[in-house]
Amino acid sequence: MKSLPKLILPLALSLLAGLPTCSDAQDKRLETLVVANEFGPNMLDIHGVGANRPAYGVSWLAYDRLLSYERKELGNDLYSYDFTRLKPELAQRWEVAPDGMSVTFYLRPDATFHDGSPVTAEDVKWSLDRALGMGGFPAFQMKAGSLEQPTQFEVVDTHTFRVNFLRKDKMTLPDLAVPVASIYNARLAKQHATADDPWAATWLKTNTAGGGAYKVAAWKPGQEIIYERFDEWKNGPLPRLKRIIQRDVPSAGNRRALLTRGDIDITFELPPKDFAEIATSGGTVKVASVPAENSMWYLGLNTRIAPFDDPRVRQAIAWAMPYDKIMKNAFYDRGIALYGGSGVKDASWPQATAYVTDLAKARQLMQEAGYANGFETTLSFDLGTATVSEPTAILVQEALARIGIKVAINKVPGSNWRSAITRKDMPMLFNRMGGWLNYAEYFFLWAYHGQNAVFNTMSYQNPELDKLVDAARFETDPEKYAGTLQQFITIAYTEVPRIPVVQPVMDVAMQKNVHGFTYWFHLQPDYRQLYKQ
Repeated sequence: MKSLPKLILPLALSLLAGLPTCSDAQDKRLETLVVANEFGPNMLDIHGVGANRPAYGVSWLAYDRLLSYERKELGNDLYSYDFTRLKPELAQRWEVAPDGMSVTFYLRPDATFHDGSPVTAEDVKWSLDRALGMGGFPAFQMKAGSLEQPTQFEVVDTHTFRVNFLRKDKMTLPDLAVPVASIYNARLAKQHATADDPWAATWLKTNTAGGGAYKVAAWKPGQEIIYERFDEWKNGPLPRLKRIIQRDVPSAGNRRALLTRGDIDITFELPPKDFAEIATSGGTVKVASVPAENSMWYLGLNTRIAPFDDPRVRQAIAWAMPYDKIMKNAFYDRGIALYGGSGVKDASWPQATAYVTDLAKARQLMQEAGYANGFETTLSFDLGTATVSEPTAILVQEALARIGIKVAINKVPGSNWRSAITRKDMPMLFNRMGGWLNYAEYFFLWAYHGQNAVFNTMSYQNPELDKLVDAARFETDPEKYAGTLQQFITIAYTEVPRIPVVQPVMDVAMQKNVHGFTYWFHLQPDYRQLYKQ
């Protein structure tokens, strides 16, 4: 065999040295996570009008907040955020004033945004001002923690920021650790502001101005979003995953096939039937499940639209609901029943109503309300949740027909759902509601209170309930607090503007080499804690 020429041999060795080794390829696989979900964010700005749930996930990764929550271990390589323990994120520490009427945050001096500019107290003020100034959902969320006026936000110096309280509110500090309280790069955002758009809403809808653990490297709406680790992140342990590829795959069957073949690492959105089968099938895929706290699937009845303005009609529907069929055929028993209880006996939340399927009671109430012959209406649901919502809607349609109610089903595209519920013109809807702050009164403030927030999808108004919810927010006596909760839960379950059906579980299917999954109140993936090995 002829030997290679002297000049060619070093060149060949050099080219071979440049090829990735098996070890290099393995390292890259371990540093990259491939995700498939039903649909992705409809924008990149959580403050934007109509931002959907996946947009919360963008803000969680690409932006930081002053505070976050500690984690607690649930066992079996499964974790949850710990609502009882706050921890530093952008703020390295904080101090509550002796009189309890303000809190001062000391920012990390080495924290930077993705473009390398330093994070300052001016950025924090502009961001919180923006959450109020954009109105709608972010402003309501801030108000839930008594954060209502820009004058409450004070720049002390470059790295010191103060929040002055309007009142002592147990929700104020937790409210600064939710996605809405994300900190924006004010200097960058202002470059894209105009007189008609002072908060740069148009630009931030398709661009980020954050400093979180991940940067948005690419976004193709309806197709995929790619995150790359921000290696200069100083606000927590640097994530082990360097790259996240999150793809939109509308078909649940395709997502399951991709997972089974090992083409993706994780999916957060499959039908309950698939999760139930995967959980017991063995193989290379595992399922993590956590009950979603302060959350429910419900049938909402618009109290501004007749005949749902009559509580007897709402009660009739509550007695006609095919609860067991929905639990079995739509949720495959993956959830906690919120029906068939013994009445409101304590202050736990969420808890089961006393309603069960009783058509005789339903028909009697329809007759008392003057609708013995029934009526026609429409039931809407989010196509993005069709795996459970569509079979539920069909079962409800069949059940209500038995008491004379003719129901047409309206399927709303997932990208339009938030806008649709904001209009509050749908007579009936099947929807999921979850509260970020784990208090019953927080849920009621969003979902039942007369302030008529976006998630009060039934436009329900009851001054008596409002007074009780407001009182619970600031009650410090445990016995009085529990009694107040029981009272407003009883009102809600008697008048049933929304009919609770199921408390969902958060199911996630992943390859067995994916570890560190953490349940969060916003139900979006936190890739910062995940790793592969």
